[in-house]
Amino acid sequence: MPMYYVDGRFVPAEQAVIPVDDLAILRGIGVFDLLRTYAGKPLFLKEHVQRLIDSARQTGLDLPWSHAEICRIALETLGRNDLEEANIRIIVTGGSSPDFITPQGKPRLLVLVTPLPKLPAEWYADGAKVVTLRAERRIPGAKSIDYLPAAMALRQGKDRGAVEAIYIDRNDHALEGTTSNLFAVIDGRLVTPGSGILSGITRKVVLDLATAFVPIDIRDLARSELLRAQEVFITGTNKGLVPVVQIDETIIGDGRPGRVTRSIMAALRDSLTHLTA
Repeated sequence: MPMYYVDGRFVPAEQAVIPVDDLAILRGIGVFDLLRTYAGKPLFLKEHVQRLIDSARQTGLDLPWSHAEICRIALETLGRNDLEEANIRIIVTGGSSPDFITPQGKPRLLVLVTPLPKLPAEWYADGAKVVTLRAERRIPGAKSIDYLPAAMALRQGKDRGAVEAIYIDRNDHALEGTTSNLFAVIDGRLVTPGSGILSGITRKVVLDLATAFVPIDIRDLARSELLRAQEVFITGTNKGLVPVVQIDETIIGDGRPGRVTRSIMAALRDSLTHLTA
């Protein structure tokens, strides 16, 4: 039975509950962050907790816990679960509210540890399909628990045989995926959007590694330009780096993971191995 941390207590998953007057339930008010283990060790825990704190600040949630306290609770929750590899989901809810709308400055902290899902090997060997959809995050820099638009986008993507949906804004710029960041190799340069997105932890690692292989441009990326790219890939905490070989009905490059993508993928794998050695 998984053990979770819920509002000050470690409890079995079946006993993990919060009051029905919590604003997370009533209004979708809350933030979260997600990290994974690699070789049993949490990856970039400090960075993910800092992003959680930043998300709370952007959404007006006051946190009574320090960075160090949240890290300690996350590590203890992980230690209470016997998993080979795990996801660690850290959630801050809006807390209970007598008027069902106004935060009272008493958020709840939850930590859920679950088995890491195994993703299809063919995504990495052969590449994957994504689709584009018109959508924008309301607060791009905050990781809010309000994932209804993302869930709907993923359902539409799945119905079209895709593993991810890429948001296209009102200016026809490609932004990011529902749970991933976007990269494209265009005319020998690696392009990734820099505004209107949630900057991922894996994205930052990839940007550092990619400088050894290709010049980098952080700028707006038009959908039309994306479809003409020689290579495309997405990155995310659970996904790592996934080559993209089809966007909507357009085949990218020669329909196989490209040289730059494969080089960065190998560098990322080596980097993670060294971090957890």
